[in-house]
Amino acid sequence: METSKKIDAKVIKAYQRYLKLEKNFTPNTIEAYMRDVEKLLAYLEGEGKQPTEVVLEDLQTFAASLHDIGIGARSQCRILSGVRAFYRFLYLDGWMENDPTELLESPKIGDHLPEVLSTAEVDMMEDAIDLSKWEGHRNRAIIEVLFSCGLRVTELVTLPLSNLYLDEGYIRVNGKGRKERLVPISQKAIKELNLWFDDRCRMNIKPGEEDYVFLNRRGAHLTRTMILIMIKNTAKEAGIEKTISPHTLRHAFATALLEGGADLRVIQAMLGHESIGTTEIYTHIDTTTLRDAILKHHPRNINT
Repeated sequence: METSKKIDAKVIKAYQRYLKLEKNFTPNTIEAYMRDVEKLLAYLEGEGKQPTEVVLEDLQTFAASLHDIGIGARSQCRILSGVRAFYRFLYLDGWMENDPTELLESPKIGDHLPEVLSTAEVDMMEDAIDLSKWEGHRNRAIIEVLFSCGLRVTELVTLPLSNLYLDEGYIRVNGKGRKERLVPISQKAIKELNLWFDDRCRMNIKPGEEDYVFLNRRGAHLTRTMILIMIKNTAKEAGIEKTISPHTLRHAFATALLEGGADLRVIQAMLGHESIGTTEIYTHIDTTTLRDAILKHHPRNINT
């Protein structure tokens, strides 16, 4: 029986042959396509998955990871285009029963800076949640933890109870590349978590799911898609017309730190960014705030 690594190598070799013989691409074009696939393969290796085992949610997480490491929207689109070409080949050549990229969305070109929520808007979202529903306290805790701790959505859905040190006021986060970081957690987030735990302790939890902080009504851990839908619906209920995602709350966390005077290196550590260059996007987001302050307070702009 062939090992997964041998199967992996056969898939890649078959794809290279397809690009050369059937698509008649130049060596430079083939190299560019293979670079895109190599980025995906490196990501999947960290997740312990083979390319032929991939489903849409894996690719959505991969796409989010490109954003997290600071790759621009245009480059993301190009990489995802290469990934789509790869999976079309796998599907047409019989390596997979379906094409997992059919519903994979690319970022919009031109959205250079992400939407940012103010603290007041986060409060509006939390206030819009119906606490009479069983998931009310859970959803408030999710929003508050995302905003107070700046977690990626994958870090949130995989957060275990054993990584919470609420008495000490911090949580241990398993970040990208399996790198751990310690993040302080606010008293408000702790309060919302404890209210959720009061509801959680009355649930029937599936075996093997006991250590996940956030669960669905069936007692299993949540998915990225579930969080995305909840965040979008909550923003709509709150009357917020911005394009909102779980990542928006991470941006709001970082922007609030910057506006509060935090050093970029501190923000980098809290977000788990590999490079300070990724964190520097928040200096651009804050430009609007700085511009408004200058126009209002600089002596050259005050009518005499």
